[in-house]
Amino acid sequence: MDDKLLVDILKNQVVPALGCTEPGAVAYAVARSKEILGSEVKQLNIYADKNIIKNSMSVGIPGTNEHGIIFAAALALVIGKSEYKLEVLKDVNNDSIDKALKIVDSDIISLQLENIQGLFIKVEALSENNKSCVTIRHSHTNIINETKNDEIILDNTDDAASSVEIKYEIKKYNIDYLIKFANEAHIEDIEFIKNGIDLNMRIADAGLSGQTGVGLGKYFYTSAKDAFSMAKAYTAAASEARMSGYLLPVMSSAGSGNHGLVAIIPIAFIGQEKNIDAERIIRAVTLSHLVTIFVKVHLGSLSPVCGCGVAAGVGCAAGLTYLLNGNKEQIKGSINNMVAGISGMLCDGAKLGCSYKLSISVDAAVDASEMALKNIFIPDDNGILGDTPEKTIVNLAHVSNIGMKNTDDEILRVMMDKC
Repeated sequence: MDDKLLVDILKNQVVPALGCTEPGAVAYAVARSKEILGSEVKQLNIYADKNIIKNSMSVGIPGTNEHGIIFAAALALVIGKSEYKLEVLKDVNNDSIDKALKIVDSDIISLQLENIQGLFIKVEALSENNKSCVTIRHSHTNIINETKNDEIILDNTDDAASSVEIKYEIKKYNIDYLIKFANEAHIEDIEFIKNGIDLNMRIADAGLSGQTGVGLGKYFYTSAKDAFSMAKAYTAAASEARMSGYLLPVMSSAGSGNHGLVAIIPIAFIGQEKNIDAERIIRAVTLSHLVTIFVKVHLGSLSPVCGCGVAAGVGCAAGLTYLLNGNKEQIKGSINNMVAGISGMLCDGAKLGCSYKLSISVDAAVDASEMALKNIFIPDDNGILGDTPEKTIVNLAHVSNIGMKNTDDEILRVMMDKC
């Protein structure tokens, strides 16, 4: 097994993101398309899969009071820089907001649903005499095709090539090895994980001290009685700030900022409150990320089930169990415990209400971990559980990807009917 590959996977999948990653990915594609075009955009056509649209409808755009794909795209036309990737809109200011609103009013941006499975974004930018096109596939910053006036600039459209994107390499490993790596990796190789802890704790503090969202984080904070319930409050407050468009980046995990909040904050907060060694906290968060990524490559980048619960929540349960000196069997048991309890949580798009789902996920992760630490394990003959955590995750992915293949269509239909 190659430990360097796991470090590379972590560095690829644990990256800063400003705002929700779905409108951020669209803005990234728009910025790149604008740069290729090299002249004023007169028409912008956006094509996206149902999950991109679902997760972009109601979420706040960072540094603004606006929501959704169209405004994110307009803002990207004004200030977007593709070099920033998922922080593409970080240069936002009042002047750029005004200009973006005028672009929205000019009605030059169209959005169309594409009936394509998996993450898909295609952006066409047209000027008076030129046309550029950028296509993203499979993950939020994975540009597979770029053209200008039908001349190919970049072409990685071969499905076989896309399928070996580095994150999928984690399927070569099992949970035992991920635990071994988290425990034995040279600290210098994973020290960058500390950056994510700092970023996500900073936005949690901002969410608790500022006026963001509806006050869910503060509600949990005032009723918290111990480190575990405080961790729930911090996670909810961070998500609430992020979903309402607070202008601070977060460290994402497996393509999602909210996943990063769940994968990091409970472990970091509980570890700090219990005076656990900083290196052990980093190793626990490392395991949380690795398990989160492992689950997500089976589920897919976007799915009908809430990845904050069934991916990051599972990672968090494993990381917490490791943090609190659980053995290998207890860590694996916490994964099965978590899936047994929270596998049915639906994803109905990114929005303020996600902060409540994150709080539920943290609650469940703490319970799953504490049960495992007391050697209480949900039996593997229950429901979709397998006799190993790997089999459980495969079963969960099967139910989500095959059994629920029409669920997203119906969720999006309900959401669109409200517009």
